[in-house]
Amino acid sequence: MSDFISNFYPTPLVRLDCFGDVWVKLEFFNPLSRSIKDRTVQFLLRKYLNGDLHGRYVFEASSGNVAISLAALANIYGFRYRAYVTKYLPETTEVILRVLGAEVVKVDRDRIDEEFWRWVGREAERSGAINLNQFENLNNPMGHYDVTGEEIVRQFRSVGKVPRVLVAGVGTGGHITGIARRLRDEFGDVYVVGVEPAAGSAIPGIKRLEAGTRWVHEVVDEVVDVTLEEAVRGVIAVARSTGLLVGLSSGAVFQAFLRVRERLGDVTYLLIFPDDIFKYIDIISNFCYELCK
Repeated sequence: MSDFISNFYPTPLVRLDCFGDVWVKLEFFNPLSRSIKDRTVQFLLRKYLNGDLHGRYVFEASSGNVAISLAALANIYGFRYRAYVTKYLPETTEVILRVLGAEVVKVDRDRIDEEFWRWVGREAERSGAINLNQFENLNNPMGHYDVTGEEIVRQFRSVGKVPRVLVAGVGTGGHITGIARRLRDEFGDVYVVGVEPAAGSAIPGIKRLEAGTRWVHEVVDEVVDVTLEEAVRGVIAVARSTGLLVGLSSGAVFQAFLRVRERLGDVTYLLIFPDDIFKYIDIISNFCYELCK
């Protein structure tokens, strides 16, 4: 199973012809969490895969996909996982975590911020557990630079294209930072758009910069705020124009792309779609009577 995971890549890079020279990286092809967080978790676990993990506890705060990936890998590598999550954890995600055997600690908080993850770190220290701390661990952006970014560069070179605008969600800051740095090192000037939830909105998988996100300030040229309803509209628009069933953070990325295209014009775009729709059906269903007409 570990060989399957390590030899699974690359994930597809697909052109959305109906929107121009727009390319999307479909990270829901990752095999465990069906999200880009499979990559992140493998980068964070590298230093422990020499036998230090077996039988140990890992404590980690997560809004969903990191938790699923860790819960799955716990069954492969023989460690135990305790997921610290907010009250907005989608019900489907909680069911998946429990099926995989994770302990789920639901904390009465709206979002994961620096206070939250530092508290989880202290809990891990008191219990002798490992805390990977995806929010500050430099292996997060470095892994996406070395692996995800390098993969994207090879894919663009294979089709003779040069991306000029990157649009990606702001979560931990890992994938947008690592990919942006790699693209700029390889292709020069790339305009980077970060996507965050609008004030008062909670969108699983992305966070507002003031939540304590690291690294992103070093790479983004512009930040676009998207509401939860707009993200749902983005999910529907992608589905009805391409047939792809993408998740809420992907819907937010798509909506941000539509906005910046009005100013930046028809250049070559790269959009990162982190996961698919299926964990968020319960959230999307709240909007569907009005929007799914």
